[in-house]
Amino acid sequence: MRSALFSAENLEKESQQPGMRLQNSKMLKIELNGEAMARVGSMVAYQGQVQFQALGSGGIGKFIKQRLTGEGVPLMKLSGRGDVFLAELAKDVHIIDLEPGDALSINGSSVLAFDSTLQYDIKMVGGAGMASSSGLFNCVFTGHGRIAITTKGTPVVLNVDAPTYVDPQAAVCWSANLQTGYHRAEQLGLGTLLGRSTGEAFTMSFAGQGFVVVQPSEEPPVQGSGAQQQQGGLLGGLLQ
Repeated sequence: MRSALFSAENLEKESQQPGMRLQNSKMLKIELNGEAMARVGSMVAYQGQVQFQALGSGGIGKFIKQRLTGEGVPLMKLSGRGDVFLAELAKDVHIIDLEPGDALSINGSSVLAFDSTLQYDIKMVGGAGMASSSGLFNCVFTGHGRIAITTKGTPVVLNVDAPTYVDPQAAVCWSANLQTGYHRAEQLGLGTLLGRSTGEAFTMSFAGQGFVVVQPSEEPPVQGSGAQQQQGGLLGGLLQ
């Protein structure tokens, strides 16, 4: 049987080391020998002896925060020995290595998988207040290990060495040490432009030393009831 489908670039990538690696630009392969965490529903194939356990948002505390804020990552634990292939709606996949002392703030919708050695919590974005219906809360990852994130299209990594402003729906992740804020678009002369193109009247600001990853697409804003938004505001005071 012959076909370009069976070319080397489409064949499974093998390795002698366990852990995460890109199968291609839109698919993650985890050579599992122990445990890893992944987004619920992201498994597209697996080989070997692998068990899947739904974890909600990663514990009762995170579950409560997710219910109140609309943020978080619906997780499943992968355990066993084998190969697991993960993807989400053909989005681009990127792997980030976190070292001790690193802290990365990530939009929960962009988290695909991460090593079980990493920790995360749901925290309010500094300076957000009740400025917007999206981007108020993010997942902050710390520890030592790998995390795989997704972007809609090829992102740009902005080096924050000057005041930087990003549409909150296009911000994928950023250095957690950056100072963040929310500004009305009208203050920047962008009110009409942003209001028509994204439905958002606010833009995020970043200051300090670090980076911001911006995707060429906008995530839809989080929809929630008035009660949920009020609860989110109350919870924000506990998370700061």
